[in-house]
Amino acid sequence: MKLENTQALNALKAQNRILLETRLVNPVTPKNALGRERHVLVCGGPGCDSSGSPKIAELLKEELTKRGLAQQIKIIQPGCFGFCEQGPFIRIFPDNITYCEVSADDVSTIVEEHFVQGNQVERLLFKDPNTEKTFPSALPFYEGQLKIALRNVGLIAPEEILEYIAADGYQALAKVLAMKPTAIIDELKKSGLRGRGGGGFPTGLKWELTRKSEAKQRYIVCNADEGDPGAFMDRSILEGDPHSVLEGMLIAGLAIGASYGFIYVRAEYPAAIHRLHIAIKQARDYGLLGKGILGTDFCFDIELKYGAGAFVCGEETALIHSVEGARGEPSVKPPFPALKGLWGKPTCVNNVETLANVPPIILKGADWFAGIGTEKSKGTKVFALAGKVRNVGLVEVPMGTTLRQIIFNMGGGIKHDKTFKAAQTGGPSGGCIPTQYLDTPIDYESLTAIGSMMGSGGLIVLDEDDCMVNVAKFFLEFTVDESCGRCTACRVGTKRLHEILTKITEGKGTEDDLDKLEKLGKIIKDTSLCGLGQTAPNPILSTLEYFRDEYIAHVVDKTCPAKVCKSLLKYQITEKCKGCTLCTKHCPANCITGTAKERHVIDEERCLKCGACMEQCRVTGAIIHH
Repeated sequence: MKLENTQALNALKAQNRILLETRLVNPVTPKNALGRERHVLVCGGPGCDSSGSPKIAELLKEELTKRGLAQQIKIIQPGCFGFCEQGPFIRIFPDNITYCEVSADDVSTIVEEHFVQGNQVERLLFKDPNTEKTFPSALPFYEGQLKIALRNVGLIAPEEILEYIAADGYQALAKVLAMKPTAIIDELKKSGLRGRGGGGFPTGLKWELTRKSEAKQRYIVCNADEGDPGAFMDRSILEGDPHSVLEGMLIAGLAIGASYGFIYVRAEYPAAIHRLHIAIKQARDYGLLGKGILGTDFCFDIELKYGAGAFVCGEETALIHSVEGARGEPSVKPPFPALKGLWGKPTCVNNVETLANVPPIILKGADWFAGIGTEKSKGTKVFALAGKVRNVGLVEVPMGTTLRQIIFNMGGGIKHDKTFKAAQTGGPSGGCIPTQYLDTPIDYESLTAIGSMMGSGGLIVLDEDDCMVNVAKFFLEFTVDESCGRCTACRVGTKRLHEILTKITEGKGTEDDLDKLEKLGKIIKDTSLCGLGQTAPNPILSTLEYFRDEYIAHVVDKTCPAKVCKSLLKYQITEKCKGCTLCTKHCPANCITGTAKERHVIDEERCLKCGACMEQCRVTGAIIHH
């Protein structure tokens, strides 16, 4: 079905709006919903998928068919609900009920109790561990969130273009087709939208610079090469709402004068790739991609290109080389891609989240978007909340929300009632933020001022059991592996930094090594070719500034306060030892001596620091490490 004009798009939206109305009406109780059509949304996010949500959806369909309820109840698998810690999830509309940690064994109970009897299944409702209060809906995790980029994720079926159209999809495209390209760019500039991939460059200005370049052919490229450890923001948008990215690219293409676009997506995201293929085909079938879009002279098409998992290809010039079929390594700038990019033509590179923000900005207006966030950082930001936090998941909050609000409100605080130590933002390019900055508003300038950065949105929470020296070493190991090797500062410098950190964690470091880390880190920042090398020292420099005492403990006292660095651990058998001999039998180094019913002794010179003795000991406190 090819849509010939805007009126045809509006008619299709009106026809299919009923698809979503069940999920948008005011909440009713299950008993009042009896006899009404229900929509059961089974979370299709990667976490829930791995925990069995596809099987749950299949069993629900089978059970409903057996009960003769299949015609009244529709099963849908949308994208990620965000609250990954409590998955698999199902949400039932219009009842407005959410069930958490659902298993295949719960399916028959849900059908009988909820759909037949009209009662809530109390044991599957979310229970706040702090207050013991249960929540049928409006879970505390979502309080304070504002979904713009994630507006449709978890609500619509990602493989159904009609659901996207029913949710105002492609209405922004229809609007801009009647606007001048300069007016579209002015609207983006007025909105204050900045690149969500990490750099924070003003999106409207990037579009303007690309359009001003003198060339007949221009390109728009979507950077979906999400490479930060623990990050899954872009993945969730691609899997849960792929058409929002396509629409954003169409609008960008019209604004900059491009007729072709590429989505550079990680090959490790098979579900995202599958859904993008479906979305592109559907958009073409409906005349929303290709020639003469909605009856105008605007022509634009999109092609997928797969990344092989190189972190450096998140840098725009390296990404462009990879799309061209060359080795993914950065170029010296200037010239910038806006002037000379893909195949030497003006190219605008925007990341997934940035493009997903474009349609609602066009529909609701620049002033609406600019009214959210802070003076210099407008709108919202999506974060992948991970690490030692109770509620691991995906959150979208207004810029200016504090770290404390995200970690202790939405995140529910630190697991096992441990003490918060730091938050690592910005992935391998970011820094570690200590307790004293928990009330720092999250925006580009504030995070940079305290030695970290926004990055693409990874937020890893660390507690008292984490060694900050080891954390810095982990990220340096990652950047060493991911360096393209083109410039000496990054290729050699990061290896030297990693060697020094390894030396320190093995108990061989000196105080001079701390000075070397600091000096070398600053040199690498100043002399590296691209953002990977320029930001690689950030984890070291931030931990040296805020957790220097831990470095001192490693190099002076030869101890690891968090008891993480094995080479610095010392195992000791205390007076509580009963002489059961279990430790002797399980020691791989045979370094424990002693007779039955007598206190044993560990030979520290031969000890491998493996911890097998402590794991096997049945007497609390008989074996300790320090």
